[in-house]
Amino acid sequence: MKTLAALLLATVTVLFGAPSARAEEVKPAPAVEGAKPAPVIESGSTVLLEYTLSDDEGKVLDSNKGREPLTYVQGEQQIVPGLEKALAGMHPGEEKQVVVAPADGYGDVDPGAMAEVPKAMIPADALHVGTELVARNREGATRLVRIKEIKDETVIVDLNHPLAGRTLHFHVKVVGVEPPGK
Repeated sequence: MKTLAALLLATVTVLFGAPSARAEEVKPAPAVEGAKPAPVIESGSTVLLEYTLSDDEGKVLDSNKGREPLTYVQGEQQIVPGLEKALAGMHPGEEKQVVVAPADGYGDVDPGAMAEVPKAMIPADALHVGTELVARNREGATRLVRIKEIKDETVIVDLNHPLAGRTLHFHVKVVGVEPPGK
């Protein structure tokens, strides 16, 4: 097994699979007579987004509904590729259901993305299978890891993203769009 330090120092590769995000049911924003067209999400746009993320069974995994919108820049790979692609062309006020396959989300589960670290590196109160920890590399970047197995002197940690291998179901509403260059 690779060491935790070696895996954390490795370059993170963004996986781009075949397009598989599926958009369902677009609710257009109401038109206002005489108003200029609303800005469209395009590369370089700053987007404010309300979302609810669910799993295949409909269990809500994350949501910002009723809180501050998620802000990201379209085309800068700040959100999962499948969702970003599905949002292109939308206007403020529009809503959409988007299904993102693992290849266009957090990737498939990599069984080799495990690391064996000395038990002494893990806080004693965190020594439980399933505990999530934040690991930091030399540059200060952080990554979520989970304890997979506890041995006598070492601990096996899973470096896969917690949503790797899962189909993601988003309900999104575009709250605002600022055109590129503004």
